[in-house]
Amino acid sequence: MKLVRSLGLALAALALVAGCGSPAAPAPAAAAVGASAVTEQLRFTAKTVDGKDFSGESLAGKPAVLWFWAPWCPSCNREAPTITKLAKESKGVTWVGVAAQDQLPAMKDFVAKYDMNGFQHIADLDASVWQRFGVSAQPAFAFIDKDGKADVIIGSPTEEDIVARIAKLTA
Repeated sequence: MKLVRSLGLALAALALVAGCGSPAAPAPAAAAVGASAVTEQLRFTAKTVDGKDFSGESLAGKPAVLWFWAPWCPSCNREAPTITKLAKESKGVTWVGVAAQDQLPAMKDFVAKYDMNGFQHIADLDASVWQRFGVSAQPAFAFIDKDGKADVIIGSPTEEDIVARIAKLTA
């Protein structure tokens, strides 16, 4: 019993260290990527949480926001209602959730819990999309402009910061 309790505490500590709730900061490698590298970043296919095919190339040439999340992440749970609202309000911007670090049933439950069916969510079970954008912790965002430049931040920006970044995408 002691071993099980110790293992549980170790796993909980590991989850916290994984970066959930870390301050918003640019991801060094991805923030400086040029348009041609972003085109390469978008060369992926994945399945959505509802089993549909998704092509990253479908985002090319238009403003998009990728929100990287995990169902068990306290920060992701706190910001989910705001993300749902902003996705509905953001005209001319494609939103895509990129879920990882958990199993498909938990991802589906998260989307349903926060009524996030207004935009697609990728079930990034092997974290390959996260890797493409240099994301190693959640939450994170990739703001992709219509020219293909990605601005990746790790952490939880304020609602005002997200709105300002979206305004830049659509200017």
